[in-house]
Amino acid sequence: MNLLEVNDVCKTYGTGETAVNALRNVSFSVSKGEFIAVVGESGSGKSTLLNMIGALDMPTSGKVLIDGKDIFKMNDEKLTIFRRRNIGFIFQAFNLIPELNVAQNITFPVLLDYKKPDQAYVEEILTVLSLKDRRNHLPRQLSGGQQQRVAIGRALITRPMLILADEPTGNLDSQNSSEVISLMKTAAKRYQQTIIMITHNRSLASAADRVLQVSDGILTDLGGHVE
Repeated sequence: MNLLEVNDVCKTYGTGETAVNALRNVSFSVSKGEFIAVVGESGSGKSTLLNMIGALDMPTSGKVLIDGKDIFKMNDEKLTIFRRRNIGFIFQAFNLIPELNVAQNITFPVLLDYKKPDQAYVEEILTVLSLKDRRNHLPRQLSGGQQQRVAIGRALITRPMLILADEPTGNLDSQNSSEVISLMKTAAKRYQQTIIMITHNRSLASAADRVLQVSDGILTDLGGHVE
């Protein structure tokens, strides 16, 4: 079953002679549980694509369906709630809250939804991500790799069906990068989640089940092969 369907999505910025076609008739689908890597040069349109899938931006035309739901037919309030409960985001810059410790940063999205964190699940995430002994540390007391693990935990806590990772290893060295990708794959398999990851790093992309390439707004499915 397809968790995600992107149908003929176009995104144009500006009008007339200054118009920029960031995405051109992009169509693809992703099965539940798949780990997809999206590669491409800077300015190719891959971040724009991720923003469309995550409902952070609206396409000029086309549809995005998540779990069979046309997300851009929802009103703003419904879309915000749907995104918060069903999509987890992992960013290159970590985006942790400096005043909150590890456990508080991880549970923050649940509190935003006016819910009480499942403490057993919090403990499980801390264990899976090897953060139990860092639970009371603030972000500034952590290494880059540890901060990104906290960001992964934050993306997992709402049990989202889809995780979108934008250059999640961009600020990490090669050892930490490989470790983070391995943790993402392990967590996704454990919790039956689907991952779409943007990366410049072709060797990291090869860890994915399937690789998509974006070039000048046009998407090509490379299958499991990365050159």
